[in-house]
Amino acid sequence: MKMDHLLRLVGDLPWFDLPTILQINGERQETREAIVVQLHRWCKAGRLLSLKRGFYTFAPEYRRAALNPAALANALYPPSYLSLQWALGFYGLIPERVITHTSVTSRQTKHFDNAAGAFQYRHVKPALFFGSVRMTLNGANIRMASPEKALLDFFYLESGDWSSERMAAMRFQNQEMVDAAQLEQQAGGFDSPRILAAVDLWKRQTVHESEGTLDL
Repeated sequence: MKMDHLLRLVGDLPWFDLPTILQINGERQETREAIVVQLHRWCKAGRLLSLKRGFYTFAPEYRRAALNPAALANALYPPSYLSLQWALGFYGLIPERVITHTSVTSRQTKHFDNAAGAFQYRHVKPALFFGSVRMTLNGANIRMASPEKALLDFFYLESGDWSSERMAAMRFQNQEMVDAAQLEQQAGGFDSPRILAAVDLWKRQTVHESEGTLDL
């Protein structure tokens, strides 16, 4: 396989994987092993960038489609949706700018570091894999937790009880982004006294801050 042929096949994609190449290239007399070797050579030469094993993007000088890290987070390890710290930062619920793209998955916990950034996936049981919404971000369709579910995922996956001091240390802001009724409804799906207590504390914190006090 030549680079110009690869560009004709998948040059308009932001990323591609080995099965896609094998399927599109099926009529050519090239073995899977030969294609894998060639892709590896192009990675070593800097023409391709490996995003994970068998998952690639073109180097910037060859790339025609924008590489959107948020959309890539969904594609790298499906089924998953962006949540936790990255989603909280996106919604402005915490003041920090979060670089690692944090996601929730029903598969095992995983982490990838590649040319597009750092991607962390936290496991939840299938019954808790809900509450995501589709949206468009920088021209790409992505799946991300709603503000309420991002907050609940965070409460759930961060170990330990949520005290008033711990909640205050998070410096949560823009609480109006969170629908309190929706937060309570979704919290019930966790069947966890710890999560219900965290939600109650969140609500009381929101009320006190709106009244200009810090006494929780």
